Amino acid sequence: MKKVYDFSKGKRGAVIPTTGKTRITIYIDDATLKRFKTESEKSGKGYQTLINDALRAHLGLVDPPVTQELVRKIVREELAAHS
Repeated sequence: MKKVYDFSKGKRGAVIPTTGKTRITIYIDDATLKRFKTESEKSGKGYQTLINDALRAHLGLVDPPVTQELVRKIVREELAAHS
């Protein structure tokens, strides 16, 4: 290790930038946050992810669920394309 390091050209923040996400600060009611944190402990997902999922669902930005019918349709299309 060096005794002195030069940080004059260093940058603050994350080393790897995240694409498609923006860091913000918001105020949320204590009860709402507590509920999301409780759900987070139950599901194993982070509470911020759960909040983001809830906002996406409210805005109608949720991807449709993968159903058996959808999988069958995709498999048929792929098989037809390779025949």
